[in-house]
Amino acid sequence: MDIKLVPLTVADREQFILDNQQAFKYGAQKEFGMRDDRMEEGEEVISRKTIERCLDDNQAEAYRIMHNEDVVGGMILKIDRQNAKGELEILFIKPDAHSKGLGQAAWKAVEIIHPEISVWETMTPYFEKRNIHFYVNRLGFHIVEFWNKYQRGPAVPDDIEENWSDEDEMFLFRKIITKQ
Repeated sequence: MDIKLVPLTVADREQFILDNQQAFKYGAQKEFGMRDDRMEEGEEVISRKTIERCLDDNQAEAYRIMHNEDVVGGMILKIDRQNAKGELEILFIKPDAHSKGLGQAAWKAVEIIHPEISVWETMTPYFEKRNIHFYVNRLGFHIVEFWNKYQRGPAVPDDIEENWSDEDEMFLFRKIITKQ
């Protein structure tokens, strides 16, 4: 599959944010319908603040996912080379490109460009069954923690913490890469 990870440019930043928000909104609308308390009038499922926090982190690498010269998605990685640890902060595929193996191909490209990383982590909301399937069954991650009203994650970012409610539930996933 012809997938390329193209580093995000300053000129593409705004469209990247908008595409990201559209993809996350699509997932929530598909699960909950057009109206849900997770999406108030004028609000997004993933805030601009969250996306910008990820993009602006000094360990961040952001990419546009390209397929046959078309932008089909994007991702933000957080790379800690000193500890050989990586975090998949954000991964999205545009809704019209779902179920074509593009996300899986993009992840394979990540593992190729970052062979120094031995542990990857990511998280996703409990309601995102599609993402849970993708991370566990397609990419080989394992669920290692369930954040909920009884147990919040150890490093829940401030912009999530301030909006956390008893209904918010997230899975933490981990993938350990064994070197051959």
